[in-house]
Amino acid sequence: MDRPPVIVEVAVNGATPRSVNPRVPRTPAEITADALACARLGAAIVHNHNDEPMFTADGVHAAGPYRAAWGPVRERYPDLLLYPTMAAGARGIPVERRWAHVAELAGLGGMTLIDPGSVNVGLTAAGCCPGPAAAEPYQNSIADTEYMCARTRELGALPSFSIFEPGFLRTVATLQRAGRLPAGGIVKLYFGGDLQFGLPPTPTALEAYLELLAPTGLAWSVAVLGGDVVGSGLAELAIRRGGHVRVGLEDHAGPRRPSNTELVEELLVLVDRLGTRPATGAETRSLLGP
Repeated sequence: MDRPPVIVEVAVNGATPRSVNPRVPRTPAEITADALACARLGAAIVHNHNDEPMFTADGVHAAGPYRAAWGPVRERYPDLLLYPTMAAGARGIPVERRWAHVAELAGLGGMTLIDPGSVNVGLTAAGCCPGPAAAEPYQNSIADTEYMCARTRELGALPSFSIFEPGFLRTVATLQRAGRLPAGGIVKLYFGGDLQFGLPPTPTALEAYLELLAPTGLAWSVAVLGGDVVGSGLAELAIRRGGHVRVGLEDHAGPRRPSNTELVEELLVLVDRLGTRPATGAETRSLLGP
């Protein structure tokens, strides 16, 4: 085998409504079924949202539906990593409240979510903001980021760093140099497809991120929000550079209406063609561990 194994993550739903794709799982039972099916294929990380608004007035996301969805998955795949989302656009709500369910779930899922910055992410190429996105920034201060990092260290969980803009990655690198980053984890390089944020999924954009990332030595993956990470060619570029890949109906956009398993299968065809294989859950924990 010419290349190391590839960590496959599947983001099974996000804020994608059934009106966009009727195959998106929304209930805990549906999320469980998709997570199990994707894990059987080789996914080692699963991310999902509850069936509740991403932008909430009080900043609270319920932990109960996550537990209901994740319990059967962890029983079957104890090494699988799972992590939730967190509330966005909740003004005046302290991070301790917005992040409370992430801390509560860290022992079950094994992974936390750290979003190290603020971003406008709802604008589409057509110049509009869909209702679920809202025309407001997703907001996390440096102090919020420091809190998420400190709590992740205390919890002994692996962090998933969401990188929507280059400044997010510079924050991660700076906190690492200062010794205030949790050990291990994975950096998620999010590229904007139809969503007009950050960098587009091009070779030049990937190289810019990798230049910033190189001094950290952190594992990294790519995703295209509002696009097709495999069809765009970005997944292949990433694997050839030693990276990992996220697929799923949270991110995917286009004329097709695939399922989560179909998106994983398409990625695995590419993985096989490039002379590698999906990393197991145990391998993923080892690769991302401190």
